[in-house]
Amino acid sequence: MAPADAADRGSGRSGFVAALGDVAVRPARVAARAWRDQLETAADDVLSAPEAARILDRAMAGPLPEQLARSLVRHHVAERVVRELAESGELEVLLEKALASPKSLELVDLLLASDAMQHVLERAIGGPEVRAAVASQSTSLMDPVVRGLRGAGEALDRRLSARASAASAGVASRGVALFVDALAIATVTFVVGAAVGLVASLAGGIRPDWLAGLLLGLGQLVVSLGYFTLFWSTAGQTPGMRLMGVRVQPARTGGRLTPWRALWRTVWLVLAIIPCFLGFLPALFDRRCRALPDYLARTVVVYDEPA
Repeated sequence: MAPADAADRGSGRSGFVAALGDVAVRPARVAARAWRDQLETAADDVLSAPEAARILDRAMAGPLPEQLARSLVRHHVAERVVRELAESGELEVLLEKALASPKSLELVDLLLASDAMQHVLERAIGGPEVRAAVASQSTSLMDPVVRGLRGAGEALDRRLSARASAASAGVASRGVALFVDALAIATVTFVVGAAVGLVASLAGGIRPDWLAGLLLGLGQLVVSLGYFTLFWSTAGQTPGMRLMGVRVQPARTGGRLTPWRALWRTVWLVLAIIPCFLGFLPALFDRRCRALPDYLARTVVVYDEPA
């Protein structure tokens, strides 16, 4: 027998077998199509029956939900689903759709406007933890600056007054402190003057101009007297002196100045400044770095923590 005849005979046999298989399976397919709709209808009837609802309710009331949850956790089902969604890119798409939907924006607005969220924000922003953190950051930022400024002032004091005692503050530290206090006084005077000018403008302003200038000068003098007298008699140091780490005290007894002595020293401080700061020249040669106001008010300026 030729090889070609054998191949033709084999292909004919396989075609015949396939035809017989198709004839045998076709009735099953036809039956499946005929019964599929009936099976679906029967399944819907079973699931919608009250008995099925009662069985499901009993199952959910028993230990089945807890066992199912433990099984999901034990087999890391949620992690696998999230990982698969992330790898396929579906998770990013779902998140973008959820965030871009108007319903999500509406829910966020409702959440932010709720009393509970306002309480949480007030607690978070005004809580002691936040205040302590801000104070700690501010302190840690300013401490090196203040220490460096005080150290530079003390070093310059020692150069200008080599014979001065270690506890006495020299003219450099006192000069920087006075400059800071002058800025504070100028700020207070400007605010008070602006308020007075605003009120006076309702009545047409202050006339003549020399009267306005005189009132402004008197106001600055009053602010200066009150500024130094108040701080020296209560805290023993002005804000500028506190920045430089110096304080004023009675020369013999120490402690704080009485209000009258503080006022008396303030008057002589103003008079020492007027003639080009000549009233501070004695501090360059005195062992206790006393200037004209210190001699007349019997005070001395010392460091809080001598180097």
